[in-house]
Amino acid sequence: MGSQRLPENRLQRVPAASHDFSIPYRTDRVSDNGCNPRLTDENAATTLLQQATADDNAEERVAQERQQPALVDMTPEEEFSARLEHALSTLQLEVEQGGEAVIMAGMPNGWGPMGLTDAQLDTTLAKIKAKATDIGADANLLRRCMIPCSHPGQAETESAAAEVLVRRRAGVGHPMEVRVAVIGNVDSGKSTLVGVLTRSVLDDGRGSARSKVFKHGHEEATGRTSSIGQHTLCLDSNGSILNDTMFRPNSSAEYIAKASKVVTLVDLAGHERYFKTTAYGLTGHLPDYACLIVGANAGIVGMCKEHMGVALALKVPIFFVVTKIDICPDHILQHTLTQLNTILRKPGVKKKPFMVRSRDDVLTCARHMHTDSLAPIFLTSSVTGAGLDFVRVFYNLLPQRQKWFDKAAEAAEFIIDETFGVPGVGTVVAGTVKRGVINTNASLLMGPDIGDGTFKQTAIKSIHYKRLPVTQVVAGQTAALALKRVRRNQVRKGMVLVDSSLQPKAGWEFDADIAILTHSTTIQPRYQAVIHCEIVRQAARVVAMDRERLRSGDRACVRFRFLQRPEYLTPGTRFVFREGRTKGIGMIVGLAEGPM
Repeated sequence: MGSQRLPENRLQRVPAASHDFSIPYRTDRVSDNGCNPRLTDENAATTLLQQATADDNAEERVAQERQQPALVDMTPEEEFSARLEHALSTLQLEVEQGGEAVIMAGMPNGWGPMGLTDAQLDTTLAKIKAKATDIGADANLLRRCMIPCSHPGQAETESAAAEVLVRRRAGVGHPMEVRVAVIGNVDSGKSTLVGVLTRSVLDDGRGSARSKVFKHGHEEATGRTSSIGQHTLCLDSNGSILNDTMFRPNSSAEYIAKASKVVTLVDLAGHERYFKTTAYGLTGHLPDYACLIVGANAGIVGMCKEHMGVALALKVPIFFVVTKIDICPDHILQHTLTQLNTILRKPGVKKKPFMVRSRDDVLTCARHMHTDSLAPIFLTSSVTGAGLDFVRVFYNLLPQRQKWFDKAAEAAEFIIDETFGVPGVGTVVAGTVKRGVINTNASLLMGPDIGDGTFKQTAIKSIHYKRLPVTQVVAGQTAALALKRVRRNQVRKGMVLVDSSLQPKAGWEFDADIAILTHSTTIQPRYQAVIHCEIVRQAARVVAMDRERLRSGDRACVRFRFLQRPEYLTPGTRFVFREGRTKGIGMIVGLAEGPM
């Protein structure tokens, strides 16, 4: 049985991304100086032009809505008005679906009419602001510049252009949430940076900031994170950070009530001993992005490459924050940046390093993060505060990577990553709404059961979103749900709450397309590894594969069998499997049915 082969190799080669922004690599230190929103130099115009003309296939649906109307026998003024009104009509749809929209006015393939004069751009900005007010949003000018006529696709004379952020106000719909996994080697300053950003205080150089975000006493004693911590950076419709300067444990609900956008920083462990916890955080918390922290004085060491490899395997876009530049000599910092540049340009990574040194660079990086070909690098110090303003602006502008609006129309599915027993409330589960909408008193199926893998009926007693009681959560949000008629020992990490219309089934075996990253020997049937697939973390054995044996770099279709209990899996989900350290990556093809 163990030597049987699957009928065919289901692997499909994915073509490489074709995006090329011609971004230069700069290694000079970050500047603390701000950047005037109104830019007149040619470099700023070039940057804005590159953004507008970049290939944005991920926004194809919105682009179709932006198609310009057919204009015949119109004066230039009439054509300008018609194109502007058409563009304004699409703005409401974008804000309703995504919570915010970044408008590039006056650019080819951008938003609205192009080749604008200064007066026309002023009119455009005024109408954008008025339209934003009508739909319960605020418009904020990010930058403005003049584009020389020498640029391809421009008007015969110099034209004006601008970039505007339109974001829904608090209380109008659900706040948009972006999750960022904070990863990196031990002692690189991950928890310190999270504490500085979410508590609005600087570190004293002796760990005062990180002590505000630790969950356990032994973490504070050793200075090392061992568990998964979630901390919020709350932003209003104008992009201002709402987090208080004073640390109050129960004040996050106050910020959430006023927030239009919530950035959840998932603080993960850096020590090798806790790698399984870090892998669980990267797979189970569905991060939109990964923030890889690199200590300037230590460089790329320890688990740094391992964490980056997992994020790359899961197709999570990565940006880099180099910390501790205040205590790092120039030649050591240069060596660290050279290391980072070399790694990012390797064939298995293929990312373009982009050294962020101005506010204009921040806007460029935020605009193109979803393409997964850009690697922004921030130079910071949590003690002096150098570079932190650029990081805050970057978080403010980061878009949601997934189209959660579309998934909200599907049947509900909630993945459980933590369980609690709360006195007076009962059993509470925490996790992420993967799709659909969940309301209080909703009836859902919970499973797979710890014993037989079945699903049982339960109901939602109450819902909390970031400690704020609510009546509804939608796809893309994290929440805590109190369950009716469920004992604590009946629920575990890795279970799901799903709508009965999905007719969920758990399985012992599943087929997957895998690629071996590193392995010292060959992989054959009966090989065992730990599977990390979203919230599922369990040992599994290879029972069959379409090749006799696998070595590093090989690909194959493999059938795994769980060793402890059946799990709920969905086809198309990416996973990693490890044996100590990461050994390979894969994608689930489907649950195995019937004997081999």
